Amino acid sequence: MAASLRLGRQGILFGLKLSNVSKCLCAPHPWQEHVRHLFRSPWILGVSPVQVQMPALSPTMEEGNIVKWLKKEGEAVAAGDALCEIETDKAVVTLESNDDGVMAKILMEEGSRNVPLGTLIALMVEEGQDWKQVEMPPPDAAAPPAPEAAAAPVVPAAAPSPVTPPKRATSGPLRLSPAARHILDTHGLEPKLATATGPRGLITKEDVLNLLKISPAAKAAPAPAAPSPAPTPAAAPPPPGSRPNIPPLSVPGKPGAPGTFTEIPASNVRRIIAQRLTQSKTTIPHSYASVDCDMAAVMSLRKDLARDQIKVSVNDFIIKAAAVTLKEMPEVNVTWSGEGPRALDSVHISIAVATDKGLITPIIRDAANKGVQEISANIKALAQKARDGKLLPEEYQGGSFSISNLGMFGVSGFSAVINPPQACILAVGTSRSELRLCEDSQSLRTQQLMTVTLSSDGRMVDDELASRFLNKFRSNLEKPQRMALA
Repeated sequence: MAASLRLGRQGILFGLKLSNVSKCLCAPHPWQEHVRHLFRSPWILGVSPVQVQMPALSPTMEEGNIVKWLKKEGEAVAAGDALCEIETDKAVVTLESNDDGVMAKILMEEGSRNVPLGTLIALMVEEGQDWKQVEMPPPDAAAPPAPEAAAAPVVPAAAPSPVTPPKRATSGPLRLSPAARHILDTHGLEPKLATATGPRGLITKEDVLNLLKISPAAKAAPAPAAPSPAPTPAAAPPPPGSRPNIPPLSVPGKPGAPGTFTEIPASNVRRIIAQRLTQSKTTIPHSYASVDCDMAAVMSLRKDLARDQIKVSVNDFIIKAAAVTLKEMPEVNVTWSGEGPRALDSVHISIAVATDKGLITPIIRDAANKGVQEISANIKALAQKARDGKLLPEEYQGGSFSISNLGMFGVSGFSAVINPPQACILAVGTSRSELRLCEDSQSLRTQQLMTVTLSSDGRMVDDELASRFLNKFRSNLEKPQRMALA
């Protein structure tokens, strides 16, 4: 009994000592805290970035070009600050920041072209964080997410099956073309070996040529004796310095040899213009109607306004006349929504402006309720912004009717392409002097005439409606006072 108590007491003491040793071994040491802090610091993990991606700055934009960065790495950025200038399919637009922070890393340098939407172009960090320790994304993170269709597994192409000779025809009369009969007779082949692909079972020349490729009899069969054709003389080589019939391909960016071509890279604006013009001409049923307008009253009114130091152009009167006419005929002020016409409440006139990068159409908003002088001031400001590439998206999107004027280039008349989804575009030529017979006095007098051509979408504006629109437009333009009363 005493021995058992002694052994129990020794076991309890041994357990207490072992517990103290375990506490000493498991106690945290200062150097362990330092290591844990080091591995949790930005030096190891990096600072979590704020990603800046290529945005969609216009409804038709699919990719953009980085024109210029307005912020440098390490520079503070406030919400609303301009980060960079991006060339879209319409104009050069400034990209503004949505957050406060510091520009940490520029991933797409100035001059980067054809950057798809959603591509990572820069990294920012929050205020107070070390921008030099920004966490860099993996290389594949900068690319935009691929569509689901592109993720489908690629099925390897099946090995080409051996070509088997066609089966012999069982019955039915054989019909041969003259060329096929001549080739069969020359090579001593049976016509029934050929597979007819022509109309009503006709064996064509191509059928016999295919038979020659797969039939061993064509090689084994002796050709019948036939008079050998006279050898044709070889074509003489072209004289030195002459242009070849088929020029060799040139390398883009390098000068080609004489007679070759040089690839010219298309800008985003040019590429989108090409796509939209092709879409318009292939999907919209264009109808055309022209009318001559007497510009005598407009010319006289311009002179009167110039005496009062009010300078307006003929184009300003044309814009006003078109806007007033659209207000009087709202059935023309429509767009195509994909399922049918859509009536618009306001009249917004798109004006074609030529720039170095292509045509763009800034918009005169609510033109029907503006005077000619106000329209003139608006179009001058918008045209300058368009040539400088500084138009905002809302300044060239949402028009209901377009006007293209080539009169200043001496063009007498032309037909313009409709700007979808609009229903019409008015093409304006130059004014000219013509002798016309006056119906009242039956005498000849000189008239200042200008030809305008209306291109209309036949799905929304038929020929009768287009004719009434042109007659109303001519009445408004020939009587400027009428526009003030409308």
